[in-house]
Amino acid sequence: MNAPTALIAEDEPLLAEALRVELQRLWPALRVVAMAGDGAQALQQALALRPTVCFLDIRMPGMSGLEVARALAEDWPAEASVAPFPLLVFVTAYDRYALQAFEAQAVDYLLKPVDESRLAGCVQRLQRALAGRRDASQALQDGLAQLRGLLGASAPPPQPRLQVLQAQVGQTVHLVPVDEVIYFEAADKYVRVVTAEREHLIRVSLRELLPQLDPAQFWQVHRGTVVQARCIASARRDESGKAFLSLRGRPETLTVSRLFAHLFKGM
Repeated sequence: MNAPTALIAEDEPLLAEALRVELQRLWPALRVVAMAGDGAQALQQALALRPTVCFLDIRMPGMSGLEVARALAEDWPAEASVAPFPLLVFVTAYDRYALQAFEAQAVDYLLKPVDESRLAGCVQRLQRALAGRRDASQALQDGLAQLRGLLGASAPPPQPRLQVLQAQVGQTVHLVPVDEVIYFEAADKYVRVVTAEREHLIRVSLRELLPQLDPAQFWQVHRGTVVQARCIASARRDESGKAFLSLRGRPETLTVSRLFAHLFKGM
C-alpha cells in the first residue's frame, strides 16, 4: 500500500505551516504533497496530485472549501484504476451550531485555532477510515454521499423567493418572470438566464442567486447549472454515472454531475 498523502488548503501561511508540522509529528507516514493558498489552486493541485486526504479551509479567496469539495466530486475520475476519492477534513471558524451540522456528517472538521488533541483524534479517525476502504469506486460513492449530506446541512437560510429578474441591456431593463426561465448557468461574474425565446446576463453570482429560488422548482444539477424541473424532458446516464438532460423548449443538452445524479431515478 502506498504511503498516504495530504493537501493543505489554507490562506493563512502560519496556520498552514503549523498544521503541516503537527501532522508530521502525529502521523509520520503521512506526506504533505501540496500547500494551497486559495480554492482554485487547491482544486487544481488535488486533481493533479490526487492526495489521500484534503484539509480544506472553509473560507478562502475565490472558491470556499465547500465549493472545492463539490468541484472535486464532480471532476474526480470515476475509473477504478484512479486513486480513491480523498477523505475531506474542513478547517473552520464556524460557531458551535454550524459545527453540529458538520459533525453529523461522515466528514471530519477542525476548529481554528487547531487544538492538538482534536487533531490527534482527527488523525485516528482518518486512519480508521482508510483501513476500512474497499476500492476506488466505493470511495467515490462514499464521498459523494458525504458531500450531499454536508451541503444540505450547511445550506444558507432561505430568502424571499424571487419572482421577477431584471436584466439590463444598454439603457433597457428587461423584466423576466422567473417561471419562464428554463435554466441558469454561471458565466464568470454573471449568470446566463435562458428562456425558451432568448438569453440574458445578470450581474450576480449563482451562489447569491440560488437561495432566492424555490428548490422544489429549480434543481441544481451541476456546480454551475440550475434548471427548472418542469422543463426537463428526460435524463440519460453514461457509464461514469453522469447524466445528460434533454429540455423542453431548448435544443441543447445539459450535463449533470455525479454529485447530483441521484436526483434522476426511475419511479
